[in-house]
Amino acid sequence: MLEDLDLSSIQDESTRRCIILLLNLVEELKQENRALREENQRLRDENNRLKGEQGKPTIKPSTKLDPPTPTDHSSERERHRPQAWKKGRKIEQIQIDREQVLRVDPAILPPDAAFKGYEEVVVQDVVVHTDNVLFRKEKFYSPSQRKTCLAELPSGYQGEFGPGVRAMAIIFAFACHMTEPKILEWFRQMGVQISAGQISNLLIKDHYQFHGEKDAVYAAGLSSSPWQHLDDTATRVNGQNQHCQVVANPLYTSYLTTPSKDRLSVIDVLRNGPPRQFRLNGEALGYLEAAGVSGVTRRRLAYLLQDQDLDEATMHRWLEEHLPNLGAQTRKWILDAAAVAAYHAQTEWPVVRLLICDGAPQFTWVSEELALCWVHEGRHYKKLFPYVPQHQKLLDDFLGEFWDFYRELLAYRQEPTLEEQTRLETEFDTLFATKTGYWTLDERIALTQAKKASLLMVLKHPEIPLHNNSVELDARQRVRKRKISFGPRVAEGTRAWDTFMSLAGTTKKLGVNFYRYIQDRISGANQVPQLSSIIEERAKELDLGASWQAA
Repeated sequence: MLEDLDLSSIQDESTRRCIILLLNLVEELKQENRALREENQRLRDENNRLKGEQGKPTIKPSTKLDPPTPTDHSSERERHRPQAWKKGRKIEQIQIDREQVLRVDPAILPPDAAFKGYEEVVVQDVVVHTDNVLFRKEKFYSPSQRKTCLAELPSGYQGEFGPGVRAMAIIFAFACHMTEPKILEWFRQMGVQISAGQISNLLIKDHYQFHGEKDAVYAAGLSSSPWQHLDDTATRVNGQNQHCQVVANPLYTSYLTTPSKDRLSVIDVLRNGPPRQFRLNGEALGYLEAAGVSGVTRRRLAYLLQDQDLDEATMHRWLEEHLPNLGAQTRKWILDAAAVAAYHAQTEWPVVRLLICDGAPQFTWVSEELALCWVHEGRHYKKLFPYVPQHQKLLDDFLGEFWDFYRELLAYRQEPTLEEQTRLETEFDTLFATKTGYWTLDERIALTQAKKASLLMVLKHPEIPLHNNSVELDARQRVRKRKISFGPRVAEGTRAWDTFMSLAGTTKKLGVNFYRYIQDRISGANQVPQLSSIIEERAKELDLGASWQAA
């Protein structure tokens, strides 16, 4: 009956409003009922587990009377328009290592057969074998100096394993996401006598060169554009929950694991993890005023302002001495504001001027400007699951307009003009002032309207992307690694995970072969240029901060 209901056919206005009201009440009761049933089932399952029994098995419903709440909130079908598939040619990308002429057996050739050249066929193959070397190092002894002189091993050879084994172990672990037992199995199948402990050591120990290059890549990446992507994902260190922070732009990716994901941790990441610094100045007071800290507290802070950097211990001691009765939340706001002010004042690392993120609260204050991800915003609408057919149609119609406006923003990025900027701002206001009569959808639309400045940041800076998908794909690499290898156990392992995943992600964006890069560094050949230098050169070509320079 609800599917056949046409509200426009109801002539009486008061009757139509009454039915709209009832439909929204039905929607709310249905959603509340679904939530209560799910909570009730969770409690039953937990009760059964406590009694040593099993919970209710997950069985997909066989009817459409009460379909389950969808868990896939992707908007890829709505966001992208399908394009005709076209197969690309790969033959030009294949490096020819050797040529071999294949001749026809003269016995099968007719007497009048004439040679017509060659027909070329490219066949790809890989040859894998051991290269175990017995080095006979010359040794001399000088009786007069009582000194022994011994020939040195070639560059890249140290310990029991050569550069091939050491490079391959890193490639398998951080590019192919193989577990250490599987890496061990592969080497043993190839005839390499190696232990599980030696595999672990090859992956995490004595990689100072790579750690240093990762830091240089991060510094060059932060300098390459005034805007950066930022996201985080859960990770485990020795069985304890921590967070992997991912910072990226089109030229690089950097991973840094932190115990927390609060605002102080975000600032730690953007400063690459040195000891925290705090600075109480006018900027910090401005943040505190915006956070709603009481005027009394702000006046006391203003009286005690110290426009200089303080370390964390000094800052806590200073607050205890001068403001001993602070509440936990007010103390947190003061620490956050002072840390942000110190970050903006420091000169050791480039200060990010705009963050592109998912709108989590810890990302606010950190940069001058904030751009929100349109894909994340679209997911909020995909999470609505209306029961009333009219509400589902209203949602579908609005999402169509939502993604049409998104495509208009994409077009603006290609040819930005002042007239188009004004038009899009007006269209945004019109679209997100829509009143559909479906209460839940209208509330969601109003929440989007409140984010106008961050969602339309692309009108001011056309070079920034409209979404955070690229860094989410980077974070997914860490998720895959976490699922396969669980997590590092020691600090060396955590740093190795961050370093090699950063270098793997960066080389991919720069078009550098990761295997050749690792082997080049381990062998000591150093033929592959420094990644930071490549980033600096590419940044000049891309000009990722054009709108800032124009301003």
